[in-house]
Amino acid sequence: MTPRQSAAVYRRRRIVVLGVVIVVLALLIALVWALVARAGSGPTPGPTPSASTSASRTASPSAAPDPTADPSPAADATPAPTSTADAGPVPCTASEVKVTAVTDHDSYAADQNPQLSISLTNSSAKDCTMNVGTTTQVFTITSGNDTWWRSTDCQQTPSDAIQTIKAGATITSSTPVVWDRTRSSVDTCEATDRQRAPGGGASYRLTVAIGGFQSAGPVQFLLN
Repeated sequence: MTPRQSAAVYRRRRIVVLGVVIVVLALLIALVWALVARAGSGPTPGPTPSASTSASRTASPSAAPDPTADPSPAADATPAPTSTADAGPVPCTASEVKVTAVTDHDSYAADQNPQLSISLTNSSAKDCTMNVGTTTQVFTITSGNDTWWRSTDCQQTPSDAIQTIKAGATITSSTPVVWDRTRSSVDTCEATDRQRAPGGGASYRLTVAIGGFQSAGPVQFLLN
């Protein structure tokens, strides 16, 4: 008759069996997770062709350049220079314009007042502009070293007038300035008894300036 095992032996056997069961379950669970993970993952993708590789495979032969296209960047474009002719006439210079004093006569009777003008000649090969208004004009009459009359002493309402003088052309004052044969002064503009210039064949000289340009020389005339 087999001797009966003690209770302690039975407990040890149960613990061993339980441990084996736990180990088996753990292995089964690990195996299941491994299969699931492998089934969920796809094949490893191969290398993707680079943009340059794709382009080299699909690119067509180089096209001819468009003749209408501007090869230069906009930032490098330089505007074409504007010629002087396109800009129109430029202001006259003293070297281009000859200024001449003009009187309507060389000699005046006792009852005649000299009428004075300015002549301008553009001696250059191009047109030019100039302010020929009364604001820029100065008429001066002298006798010897004595200044008898100056148009700006008692000038009223001076005005501007921009004029284009054609190349090689000569223009003259449209309205002469009249000298009343008296001595001028800024202090005697309203006076009625200003000193009269002597006649009897006395010699006087006229010089003019316009726009700062002086006449080439004085013009001589006589008062009778």
